Amino acid sequence: MRRVVVTGLGAVTPLGVGIRKTWTRLVAGDNGIVSVAHLTPSAKWQQLPSTVAGMVPVGRKEEGKWQASDWLNKGEERRMAKFTQYAIAATEMALEDAGWRPNKQEDKEATGVCLGSGIGNLEDLYSTSIAYEKEGYKKVSPLFVPQLLINLGAGHISMKYGFQGPNHSVTTACTTGAHAIGDASRFIAFGDADVMIAGGSESCIHPLALSGFSRSRSLATLYNDDPKSSSRPFDRDRCGFVIAEGAGVVILEELEHAKARGAEIYAEVRGYGCSGDAYHMTAPKEDGAGAHLAMKRALKNAGIRPRDVDYINAHATSTPLGDAAENSAIKSLMLGDHGVNKESEISVSSTKGALGHLLGAAGAIEAIFSILAIKDNIMPPTLNLQNIDDGFRCNYIPLAAQQKEVNVSVSNSFGFGGTNASLAFSKYK
Repeated sequence: MRRVVVTGLGAVTPLGVGIRKTWTRLVAGDNGIVSVAHLTPSAKWQQLPSTVAGMVPVGRKEEGKWQASDWLNKGEERRMAKFTQYAIAATEMALEDAGWRPNKQEDKEATGVCLGSGIGNLEDLYSTSIAYEKEGYKKVSPLFVPQLLINLGAGHISMKYGFQGPNHSVTTACTTGAHAIGDASRFIAFGDADVMIAGGSESCIHPLALSGFSRSRSLATLYNDDPKSSSRPFDRDRCGFVIAEGAGVVILEELEHAKARGAEIYAEVRGYGCSGDAYHMTAPKEDGAGAHLAMKRALKNAGIRPRDVDYINAHATSTPLGDAAENSAIKSLMLGDHGVNKESEISVSSTKGALGHLLGAAGAIEAIFSILAIKDNIMPPTLNLQNIDDGFRCNYIPLAAQQKEVNVSVSNSFGFGGTNASLAFSKYK
């Protein structure tokens, strides 16, 4: 089996455009969650039970903010849904970071894309449906269907750069980004590609999306007047997740291919584990059995013992049930014959306290944070963790980042439908 390493990173997040901007702000304890009550049409937004979200800041590229014209020409912008635009920008940054700009035909054929989204282009689906109902067929754009398709994120990346390797897309709710990276690593491991662009992208901060998640009682509703306090993983006063947008992209590369061209290596992809809860549409089992199985399989695939895991980036979304189930899964994995001796030795944080929940992009951006924890030996904080809940006895990196030698990290992602994935990364040696 061929070894797979990470050679490039790109991100668009509520903390800023660019992984350096995002990571620096995350480690500093900054928060990207804001109020959406001021957005128009105000009547639609203000009636929502939850009016907070992690929004990508708008402005110039030089300020670490987003405007489509910095990344796309007018024709590209018109053809692409917002989630695809974010994916293109994150890909450009990741390719630049990796120094991978293939010109030879054989290199283009050996470079593939595996990128997905959880919801994709909800805004155009909504607006086109309204226009069609009012005025009929001619109000439907020829671009309507291509802009809806989840795989067009990967498709546009492939077309823009001429990548002719595997062109694959994943949509597994909030596990999408992790599955995309894991699947892409296997394309390389099994020889289907030498380089893969992998990750997830999401842009669905829309009254309809917030209405749907609110009706399912998933969103935080108690902190509308204090947005930065709304996402509080592992905290006793957590009350739901905060919807967010953005994209995360990694460049994965076969080890010898990376070494031959002198690429900088951030970390090695060591393990990938998947599981299904087979239990409920939206809720995990209380004991976190599905999450435990995904982590166990990732470590088995990696050949790593639980005691050798230095840091876990938890999926923990700030929901009462989800955080408790994952906490139970982590403890059952990390304690015992092959694990650590006590819960306080388990280092785990949830970066959703700073960004909110990026849905289909969450697994990708959190994998990037897990990779950077290894590269920089820094564990990012869990913001708003002021009152640790009963039964939560691990080191959750509360409020401030912690320095630690991180040789192995694990990134967890779980989604509606009971779909779970874990990724294990290690220092390249």
